[in-house]
Amino acid sequence: MEIKSELKLSALQMNAVTGNVQANIEKVNKLIEQNLEKDTDVLVLPEVWTVGWCCEEFTKSAQSLKDSSVISFLSKVAEKYNMYVIGGSFIRKADDGKLYNSCPVFDRKGQLIALYDKNHLYSYCGCTESEYITPGGNGVIVDIDGIKTGLTICYDIRFPELYREYRKQGVQLFINAAAWGVGKPIPWEVLSKARAIENQAFMVALTQCGPIDIANWNIGHSRIIDYLGETIAEIKSQKEGFMVSTITFEEMEKYRKECPILNDIKDKYEVKVYEKAFNNDSCNTDRACI
Repeated sequence: MEIKSELKLSALQMNAVTGNVQANIEKVNKLIEQNLEKDTDVLVLPEVWTVGWCCEEFTKSAQSLKDSSVISFLSKVAEKYNMYVIGGSFIRKADDGKLYNSCPVFDRKGQLIALYDKNHLYSYCGCTESEYITPGGNGVIVDIDGIKTGLTICYDIRFPELYREYRKQGVQLFINAAAWGVGKPIPWEVLSKARAIENQAFMVALTQCGPIDIANWNIGHSRIIDYLGETIAEIKSQKEGFMVSTITFEEMEKYRKECPILNDIKDKYEVKVYEKAFNNDSCNTDRACI
């Protein structure tokens, strides 16, 4: 396998047609045909682009791997354009009937090379994902032309433990495919940058845009972030389209060697809890001791 020092990455921000898998396949195919840049190495799609963020539609849209129109479509796209495809996510029905929010990954020949099941399910503030979906049990690292890439989906971004484990195993590029709500702009930006900064890795934070229903919208504003937390590509609006960046990893690897923060991680963190003030006469009880 060719090991590359850079990847030309395209990420598609889009608004899914709720509950209509075929319509979304046709939409993505059209957007790719009209807008994909030449020599793209990796295409990334958002979470549940196949059905939209509507948990009540998940059961009806579920597909098994062996007869999935989504898998067939993404495989053909990867082969046609000679690129890797990180397929956002679709609702996968396992052999035992359980449903998973799954991210498939295809190589340049259209072969399915990895499958990541969303680990953390968002079921608060009116969302009911865990009523339909079974959580995955592990992270997944996939090799993209020699670049170690760690996969996450949406709510996973709130759990730095998963990202840290990826980093310990040498991951250089994080993918977070999301369908993030418009009412949470600060967490979307801050958590995306934090995961990149604390792990000295590139981050693709890609979400859907546009309306979900009459009362709810996706946030849009997808970003590609470098290992220092700088935004190197973004779509600021709610518009559908591609953000594109050629990511070079040489400087990141140099920075990791100059600033090896993983060396400072302790095997165990013990915490002392003080329930009473120190017995110190110099301390003024009317204010905190400095």
